Amino acid sequence: MDESIKEHARLDAIVTLVDAKHIEQHLDEEKPEGAENEAVEQVAFADRILLNKTDLVSEEDLLRVEKRLKSINSQAPVQRCTKAEVSPDWVLDIGAFDLKRVIEMDPEFLNTDGEH
Repeated sequence: MDESIKEHARLDAIVTLVDAKHIEQHLDEEKPEGAENEAVEQVAFADRILLNKTDLVSEEDLLRVEKRLKSINSQAPVQRCTKAEVSPDWVLDIGAFDLKRVIEMDPEFLNTDGEH
């Protein structure tokens, strides 16, 4: 990271916004050989997950989606919301980002020649 940026900023956490109505089709999407499923990766690397558009699906659907999200990332808390309305305290100044954990999950994470 550029030193001037490092003096004024830090990566606090990865907060992933999930569309409750459409996430399952994205999680199930078949990708070509060598390509990653971005939806799965975004959930897997999240420190916090906002499950949005909860007003558009049934409670049964929400429970099923939450179970799937937890099967991908058991550590990230999930907050249900509508129109992405959530307390700023839930997404700011979390202090959750852990580069060592990310590199354990994806050793190529810092490879700037890759897809990141």
